[in-house]
Amino acid sequence: MSTKTIGAAPQSEPRGSALDVVRAYVALTKPRIIEQLLITTVPAMMLAAGGVGSVWLIVQTLVGGMLSAGSANSLNCYVDRDIDSVMHRTRRRPLVRHVVAPRNALVFGVVLGVLSTAVFWYYTTPMATVLNVVAILLYVVLYTMILKRRTSQNIVWGGAAGCMPVLIGWAAVTGDIALAPVMMFLVIFFWTPPHFWALAIKYKDDYAAAGVPMLPVVAKPQTVTAQMLGHAIAMVACSVLLWPIATGPVYGVTVTVLGAWFLLETIKLHVQTVRGAQIRPMRVFHMSNTYLTLVFVLIAVDAVL
Repeated sequence: MSTKTIGAAPQSEPRGSALDVVRAYVALTKPRIIEQLLITTVPAMMLAAGGVGSVWLIVQTLVGGMLSAGSANSLNCYVDRDIDSVMHRTRRRPLVRHVVAPRNALVFGVVLGVLSTAVFWYYTTPMATVLNVVAILLYVVLYTMILKRRTSQNIVWGGAAGCMPVLIGWAAVTGDIALAPVMMFLVIFFWTPPHFWALAIKYKDDYAAAGVPMLPVVAKPQTVTAQMLGHAIAMVACSVLLWPIATGPVYGVTVTVLGAWFLLETIKLHVQTVRGAQIRPMRVFHMSNTYLTLVFVLIAVDAVL
């Protein structure tokens, strides 16, 4: 386990052109992760509204969600800048390249968080506002500052932050929480470990060098894939259970087929690992992205139908 202190990297003055700095601030927000979070927000809002609902409310919620995710991701970059400089996958991040000074990144993240809270408070509901703040704290404090460097189950519990957009979107429409958004929350909750551990298998040496005890670093390969399979089974079960709770047959039948497809690929990965054969974990990683996107597209389609 690394003895590095959180945020131990030295303060540095930004280098580069103005355009480089703008791009760096955008990169701090991790736009690709934001895109994934928003994919889950809109279908949850549509299901809550029983259709498309208020387009203006969707736009307001998405703006607040983008600011919120940008805040959490920027603060994550600030806290993790020391280990980001060690890992090959993250060494091109703005703070590592000294395009943005650490203090500026910290202020940027806090400001985005305040703005997101103001947007949710003014345009949505108190419940959505509270859940938004909780989401930021889960990612920055629970995952990044407490769990990530201390336990191999970091992504399991810290991943709860990535599940919050469905609760936030639902609460923005209804002002409260119901069983349907909780089930969607659980779909993403159980999806996160097989998704992220597949990536962590590929970058195991990176995490080991940085002293981050991701499961593939500290456990046998067959243990990792077995846990991936267990979470995948729970994920598929939750996605199917959403059918009798809040959706119709188009969603139910299609999501069952999608679940079987994903489970077969996860089983294949586990069997290959047990046999000591060459494995392709990134296949599961990319499939998990496709699976989650299609599940939530189905939720949106079902809401319209």
